[in-house]
Amino acid sequence: VISDNPKQSSRVPVFIKVLDVNDNAPEFAMFYETFVCENAKAEQLIQTLSAVDKDDAYNGHQFSFSLAPEAASSSNFTLQDNRGE
Repeated sequence: VISDNPKQSSRVPVFIKVLDVNDNAPEFAMFYETFVCENAKAEQLIQTLSAVDKDDAYNGHQFSFSLAPEAASSSNFTLQDNRGE
């Protein structure tokens, strides 16, 4: 309410800090199409994946990957986190 009487009005600065806005979901850094040869050796590196997030990251982005439940229960595939190396 705007008043002509200065005793009935006041002004106060208000600061709003938005802590997290995820405008863009993380996505793979590129299109990956992976093939595994039938003679691949045990523990052979098959594919390295990378992800990006277009949102500005104050402390950097951290991603984690996991196998789908049906693949995780199989000993045929594993994931290894190389910690961005």
